[in-house]
Amino acid sequence: MDPDDLRAALADAPGVPDPGWLDEALARVAAQPDAVGRLFPAAGRHCGRAPLPAAPGWHADEAARALLLCALPADRAAAEAQAGYRYGDADEKRAVLKALPMLPIGAQAVPLLHDAIRTNDTRLVAAAVGPYARHLDQPAWRQAVLKCVFMGVPLSVVDGLDERADAEVATMLAGLTEERRAAGRDTAADALALLDRLTTGGGPTAAGNTRTTEA
Repeated sequence: MDPDDLRAALADAPGVPDPGWLDEALARVAAQPDAVGRLFPAAGRHCGRAPLPAAPGWHADEAARALLLCALPADRAAAEAQAGYRYGDADEKRAVLKALPMLPIGAQAVPLLHDAIRTNDTRLVAAAVGPYARHLDQPAWRQAVLKCVFMGVPLSVVDGLDERADAEVATMLAGLTEERRAAGRDTAADALALLDRLTTGGGPTAAGNTRTTEA
């Protein structure tokens, strides 16, 4: 999602409690970066938390928080994103994770992905396997995919799934599927479909999926 498109989606959203707040907040952050620490938590109160019809998968508070991070000077973006995640509640953490691909920070925020993937919050795990997950190395990415399957997070949220899934992912999925079968539990249909693609020659090979994409 491009920041300009996200801002337009938020501007068109119905029922925003304080429509003028975001423009003022963005201008303030651009001029006084330290202000983001106070404005970031306030976004839900001023912008609401409704889904954005023009930005599927985004809510108003997430969009506002992502835009605040985008308004920061480039040399402050990584540190403020890390602070927003470390000290934020679950909604604030998710907003940071979704904002990461928009920020000029390279791979600096990868530790935030590792933290999110370790949680038992399905919304954080789903946000962590979005476009910024291109910076995860292949072993960590495989574990993230397996965590999605284990927690019931739809694999449709995993960015670049078919491009990066490899023979090792197939081995891990096969093992999890067998464990669940032995315990009388089902495996999600999307995971079984991925396993089928990888084991019948329809998926990529391990040799072609050992590198991450750098910004």
